[in-house]
Amino acid sequence: MSKLLTAVLTAGLLGTGTPASAAQVPVPTLTWTDCADGFQCAKAEMPLDYRRPGGEKITLGLTRKPATDPARRIGSLFLNPGGPGGGTDWLVRGFAKWGPPELAARFDLIGFDPRGVKRSEPLACQSQTEYAQAWSQATSRPTKDSFDRAVRQGKEFADACGRASARILPFVGTEYVARDMDLLRRAVGDSKLNYLGFSFGTYIGTVYANLFPKNIRVLALDGAYNPQTYANRPYEYDLGQFKAVEAALGRFFDWCKATTDKCSFGARDPRSAFVKLQKDLDADPVRDASGGFVGNGATVTYNVMSSLGGGKYAWPYIAQGLADAQLRTGELLEVPAADYLAANTSVECADRAFPAYQLQARLRIASDAAPLTGPALAYAVPSYDHAHATGCTQWPVRSRSRFAGPFHAPGTPPILVVGNTGDPDTPYEDSVALARILRNGHLLTYRGEGHTGYFQSEKCVADKITAYLLDGTPPAEGTVCAD
Repeated sequence: MSKLLTAVLTAGLLGTGTPASAAQVPVPTLTWTDCADGFQCAKAEMPLDYRRPGGEKITLGLTRKPATDPARRIGSLFLNPGGPGGGTDWLVRGFAKWGPPELAARFDLIGFDPRGVKRSEPLACQSQTEYAQAWSQATSRPTKDSFDRAVRQGKEFADACGRASARILPFVGTEYVARDMDLLRRAVGDSKLNYLGFSFGTYIGTVYANLFPKNIRVLALDGAYNPQTYANRPYEYDLGQFKAVEAALGRFFDWCKATTDKCSFGARDPRSAFVKLQKDLDADPVRDASGGFVGNGATVTYNVMSSLGGGKYAWPYIAQGLADAQLRTGELLEVPAADYLAANTSVECADRAFPAYQLQARLRIASDAAPLTGPALAYAVPSYDHAHATGCTQWPVRSRSRFAGPFHAPGTPPILVVGNTGDPDTPYEDSVALARILRNGHLLTYRGEGHTGYFQSEKCVADKITAYLLDGTPPAEGTVCAD
């Protein structure tokens, strides 16, 4: 164990004290340099701990695309794709090249990788080899050993995070990310924040709104989290996600059964074929020529879950991937990326309070509620979003950066919340809840499939988000997009 981690655990002081006020924290100087195709990059030295702003620093990486019509420039638009664990460089470049031209014209598009992510001192836990070994023991169906194995692997994963990321692990929660964003707002010279956050980026925006309600011009939150359940009743929050994934998979099966010209998987009974595939791969995992683990029923289940976020656009690719998996090949077999899921798990364990005494019962409830996908996620090594409980209940540090509410954010201008009725990742009910929780929240509904509204509805939802970001006026209450 590192000296830093030993000191942290011995002192027992994490989570105590009050973060410094904004006026007490020096604003970083950003030096922008060319990083290809008209984009600029910079590094920002930020306080590692906002309770000690003059102490250790953490370096954050940023990307910017200056407004193409500077005479009509409104300010900077901060973008975040969610995750947690997602970098921002690709999103800034994508918005600049393929996003609404008016946004690129009137805003400097900016993304900063949150602390612990990508260019911002990335978190690490297990190596890819260690992570693959853990997945090789997982199954897609529950067994008598599932819970004990999951608890053991959760501790091994959590301990690996504590060893590999000891310096920054206590400081990666979302409160400090929101404080970073306000400091960077000041660093780029904006008097008010313009922000568009997707998925987990909506929680960053929600926390920001509660810390700095007077510092907002516009805040668009697409694919929203219910912050109260996410932070303070996490088993309840996760259960909604288990159910949403299962429901989305069912709709995919319905499409597959009705659209055999585009789905060759399952011969008109894709659900039974999926269960058989899971069982076959559990019994006989795929290995490479040297005997190394490639994939099993659990990894296929994980990758199908992840792919459902692409909505109807992704359904033909999922169908082909499952047909490939029947032949023991293809991308759906692959072990998830250990580096991405190190950040995903570490940030959520910092943000959330999981009662350990409820763990066994809650995992059983989740597994029963989502029988096709639940066991592979509930009882595998910690991975994505609703599969963190076994690690978080054994986390090696206490967070200095956990924001527990309240979440009403009085005093903000109108905040736009977007929810997708078929979202398998951030259930629509959570967007409805956030719009109600926020004192000045306004809901825009997209009736469709896939994760978020903007990336599924490139006309209706995208146009309404763009209009709001430009003039600050949300769509009329009750507006529904169904393109």
